[in-house]
Amino acid sequence: MTYRGAVAGRWLFYDDPPMSQRLAGKVAIVTGSGTGIGAAIATRFASEGAAVVLADRDESSARAVCAEIVSAGGKAAACHVDIREADRVEALLEFTRQQFGPAHILINNAGVSAQKHFLDTPLETLRTMLDVNVAGTFLCAQAAARDMVKLGGGRIVNLASHSGLLGSSGRAAYAAAKGGIIAMTRVMAVDLAQYHITVNAIAPGPIDVPRSRQQHNKERRSAWHRAVPLGRYGEPPEVAAVALFLASDDASYVTGQTLAVDGGFSAAGLRVKQV
Repeated sequence: MTYRGAVAGRWLFYDDPPMSQRLAGKVAIVTGSGTGIGAAIATRFASEGAAVVLADRDESSARAVCAEIVSAGGKAAACHVDIREADRVEALLEFTRQQFGPAHILINNAGVSAQKHFLDTPLETLRTMLDVNVAGTFLCAQAAARDMVKLGGGRIVNLASHSGLLGSSGRAAYAAAKGGIIAMTRVMAVDLAQYHITVNAIAPGPIDVPRSRQQHNKERRSAWHRAVPLGRYGEPPEVAAVALFLASDDASYVTGQTLAVDGGFSAAGLRVKQV
């Protein structure tokens, strides 16, 4: 099996040691899986034995990742979806049932971001952040959870952000949405616990993906390198590894939690070289 990774700003596939097949026999949906973190999660899950549905608004990119997974011996199918539309989300779940059966695992990775000073942020930007990130996550989780209830359990992992935990400049609209996902994750975990469905969130810090390369200028990248105790951007496979843990039986007693994957950024206080 091959494993998606990023080196020197380029996506590569490389031989990976044999996986443990922790998701053998499971069906997983990964939204926003045509690139970046979502693609890394889908690839890692397939390498662990899951049949993966890659859902993305950009169906061509999802199909490209799907083809790479299949060529490496994994099980995958690609599906177009706009997570803002309930009927399209229902179509995604039906597509999954037809391809592999009902989903045991849902990774809510699809989302959009915005970077603008609070005073310059238009209301429409806030509405877009809430519509895609919060309402989209809600619709996908609700639809998938109904199938998981019939299965007798399942795993839902929502992608939040460090911006939902801390105040980063220019992130008012985005932070409102990601903070909403974190709060919603807790309630979903409580409401779905009786059905043996766990719900957790991942809050990535700076991750080296195409979007951050486009949006982060030299000043912002330098600031991240100073602020993150590990002194670097994270890689998509590092987030995928955490998603795998939360989706596996290893996390059977973990629910309602938000796990920061941020190189220590959210834990750091004042940092000086000379104590």
